[in-house]
Amino acid sequence: MADSDIRYYILFENYEQGLALHDLLSSNDIKNRIAPAPRAIQGKLSCGMSLLIEPTDIDAVRACIAEHNPAYYDIVPLEGQIKSHRDKYC
Repeated sequence: MADSDIRYYILFENYEQGLALHDLLSSNDIKNRIAPAPRAIQGKLSCGMSLLIEPTDIDAVRACIAEHNPAYYDIVPLEGQIKSHRDKYC
């Protein structure tokens, strides 16, 4: 698995947790994008929202989470979920 093909998805039990972590990461200048939970893991939770994190930013994300202790369900690394011809996220 090439590091460039891996993306990290932060999963939540509800969208309020996701929006709160999105705001926290953004206010700490840590890149993150709101994205649908990938199909490969959608069945784990009813919340279809995730935060998409690039591999270069995962250490900063984990440090911010350790410092502020926000609510989230899991951080899942997945390979090959981004399809540049069809996936466009904010």
